Amino acid sequence: MSGKVTELEAIAVPIVEALGYRCWGVEYLSQGRHSLLRVYIDHPEGVSVEACAAVSRQISAVLDVEEPISGDYTLEVSSPGMDRPLFTLEQFASHVGEQAKIKLRVPYEGRRNFQGVIRGVEGDEIILQVDEHEYLLPIDTIDKSNIIPRF
Repeated sequence: MSGKVTELEAIAVPIVEALGYRCWGVEYLSQGRHSLLRVYIDHPEGVSVEACAAVSRQISAVLDVEEPISGDYTLEVSSPGMDRPLFTLEQFASHVGEQAKIKLRVPYEGRRNFQGVIRGVEGDEIILQVDEHEYLLPIDTIDKSNIIPRF
C-alpha cells in the first residue's frame, strides 16, 4: 500500500466510522495535475446516496484543512457494490468460495490477470483457484481485485 493511500486512510477511516459506517477501502489515483480519491463505505443495512453525500462533505472539509493532496482532485464516496473491490486479507477471507478478478502489479508465472475462485488466505497470500491450478498471490503484489457478482 502506498504511503499516500495510508495517509488518506488515516484521514478518511475515523470520519467514516464516526458517521456509523465501515470504511471498505480507499483508492488514490494520481493523474498529473488532477487526482481521484475514491472512498468506499459499507453498512449492514446498505448505503444510501444521502450517506455518501454526508461522508463526502465531512471528508472534504477535513481535506480542505489538512491539504494532503496537492493540486486539483475529485473525491468520490460510494458503496463497494456487488462487484466490490477487495483490499485486505480479511476481505479476501470473508469472500472464500466466490469468483474474483485479480490484476497484479508485476507478472507472476508470465501473467498479470487472474480470474478464479478465492480458496482462502495463507499468511499474506491469497489462494486463488484458476481451473485446476491453485495460485498463491502475495497481497502486496495485487494492484486491483474485484468480486465477480453471481446473478
